Amino acid sequence: MPLLLAAAPALAADAGGAPLLDLRYRYEHVAQDGFARDADAHTARLRLGYRTARWHGWSALGEVDGVAHLGGERFNDTRNGRTQYPTVADPDYAELNQALLRYDGARGNVQFGRQRINLGNQRFVGGVGWRQNEQTYDGAMAEWAPDARWKLTYAYVGNINTVFGPDEPAAPSLTAPANIHGDSHLLQARFAPSAALALTGYHYRLDLENVAVAAGAPRGTLSSDTTGLRLQGSHGAVGYVLEHARQVDGRDNPWSLDSRYWLGEASHAAGNVKSTLGYEVLGAGHGGPGNRAFQTPLATKHAFQGWADQFLTTPADGLRDAYAGVALPLAGGKAQAWYHDFRSDRGGYRYGREFDLSWERAIPQLKGLSVLLKTARYRSSDALRTRDADKFWVQVQYTRL
Repeated sequence: MPLLLAAAPALAADAGGAPLLDLRYRYEHVAQDGFARDADAHTARLRLGYRTARWHGWSALGEVDGVAHLGGERFNDTRNGRTQYPTVADPDYAELNQALLRYDGARGNVQFGRQRINLGNQRFVGGVGWRQNEQTYDGAMAEWAPDARWKLTYAYVGNINTVFGPDEPAAPSLTAPANIHGDSHLLQARFAPSAALALTGYHYRLDLENVAVAAGAPRGTLSSDTTGLRLQGSHGAVGYVLEHARQVDGRDNPWSLDSRYWLGEASHAAGNVKSTLGYEVLGAGHGGPGNRAFQTPLATKHAFQGWADQFLTTPADGLRDAYAGVALPLAGGKAQAWYHDFRSDRGGYRYGREFDLSWERAIPQLKGLSVLLKTARYRSSDALRTRDADKFWVQVQYTRL
């Protein structure tokens, strides 16, 4: 960090600071096998913040937010004890979302405090922005870009503020705590010499002291070291992604881990229509009993493996997801349709299939206002491991940044 700061000349002060406002209403309906009742959740989130002007490269950001439940609580928010309903993980809360000090230099930046950290496509580290209470990180992050081709990112994280907080559950939880403690280090290097090729190498050392892969597993079983390489690019209308990673046990993990991640994806754009085919593997683990499969505990998981969120924890026998999707303009907005076929990585059996649809549109009469309609339909092929689920969302959001 001292080298980063020394290499960058002091920058003059910017114009005045800017207020931040985000207001989001969401209705979420969940019908899932195994529950006596369907879940219906009406929630509203208000987020307020202020970003100061930059003075000689330095600036600050403060942000608070909160969620209120509207009407009766006919859902399990992970804190209200209504376990007769399916989970909608949006507890009511009020907390400090971000509070950071930042320095911007000519070739990089560094920031300290509570902050968002979204690395790459958020498959391994992200903010879980889909949930009303996003995931933020307490620590420091530095980025260095010596030229337009290179970017190096390092972050130290001492505490993770999860989507379930800020209140801890009535009984201690190894799978849904408000805070995850530990000393984690995140390193990512990206080299993009052209549009046809971008290489991203990464190494994530996760020290997650007070969580476990399952309620019956020992503490620390999600602590891991993950090292990988991602190749991505496009040529004309055709795009591709190839990725591989290996995950082993990390600091103070009582279990031995060794599993692999693979991704292959191809896309084609024809005007405003984009089609995608992909195959993602989160491998089954080795080394002993229990769930030792490849896990991504800090990821923005809703963006992957179907919107029904049936695989937030990779099953012990691993997961293979063959998927296809299309995105196209529709009625002044953007529509998407996705299909997933889920199978085990070990054992050769099928988990189930899922079909997802969404439509989102900006409201032209008011800048920053948008509406989203979204649905997910999951059908299980193995009732012992997964359950049929239908989900539907209506969301209205206003953002002023």
